[in-house]
Amino acid sequence: MGAGHDHGHAHSHAPAGGTATAAYVGRLRGALSITLTVMVVEIVGGIVADSLALVADAAHMATDALGLGMALLAIHFANRPPTGNRTFGYARAEILAALANCLLLLGVGGYVLYEAIQRFVTPVDTEGGLTIMFGAIGLVANMISLTLLMRGQKESLNVRGAFLEVAADALGSLAVIVSAAVILTTGWQAADPIASLVIGVMIVPRTFKLLRETLDVLLEAAPKDVDMAEVRTHILALDGVEDVHDLHAWTITSGMPVLSAHVVVRSDVLSAIGHEKMLHELQNCLGDHFDVEHCTFQLEPVGHAEHEAHLCH
Repeated sequence: MGAGHDHGHAHSHAPAGGTATAAYVGRLRGALSITLTVMVVEIVGGIVADSLALVADAAHMATDALGLGMALLAIHFANRPPTGNRTFGYARAEILAALANCLLLLGVGGYVLYEAIQRFVTPVDTEGGLTIMFGAIGLVANMISLTLLMRGQKESLNVRGAFLEVAADALGSLAVIVSAAVILTTGWQAADPIASLVIGVMIVPRTFKLLRETLDVLLEAAPKDVDMAEVRTHILALDGVEDVHDLHAWTITSGMPVLSAHVVVRSDVLSAIGHEKMLHELQNCLGDHFDVEHCTFQLEPVGHAEHEAHLCH
């Protein structure tokens, strides 16, 4: 604080315990173990029962397993300490893992849709009873995994990606059971590729939503729960603040929003209360109204912005 040009800086700290995803390592590991087990079971079931819906669900589970594995690997990197060149450490690794999950999900969705259409062209006989049995195993396992990830998906994009994948799997398992029941009771074999189409359609919209949120982080958009106009209004409402410029807010990774701003303060106010008091008021202002835990403020006297503009040109 108190660097040249009457600038002041204030930083709060990132959330204790690392990124938002780190708190759910155990649950992610549990979900990964369940997913791998059910994937093997459904592959065997799909081959034995000649069910595309089961194979499609198993393929989706394979990407879930890979996604969960990448999420755990990302946590490992994200918790590595910052360095001189990487001042936020590897926290952004979690967002890159979420992006990779999106690409995998889109690929699987496309594959399932393609195979389902092929089944309409070249029908096969599916064993309904076996398909129901294996589908039920998958559904129970997915519900357990959803329970493990339910809380974390509200706090972390990485966990949310895993949660959405498992949720799509659970719906896929339900579709498998329904299609097998139709085949068993009516003999209508088209129910199997129709269920596969349903699984593919369930995958894609959720993936695009997660992809949009992930790209917002990578493009350093303002956090969705932070209204920048309202932030500006709160800062300007402080006594002695004349203006605020270069106001930016973005997200390093899930649970780690940051904000920076140049705040123009009247010289008489700064002289009366001091830089430290003004910085405390700014931090308290944002802390009381917005969930931004890492803030950087540069305090400037009136007219300094024009001086900065002159230096830039």
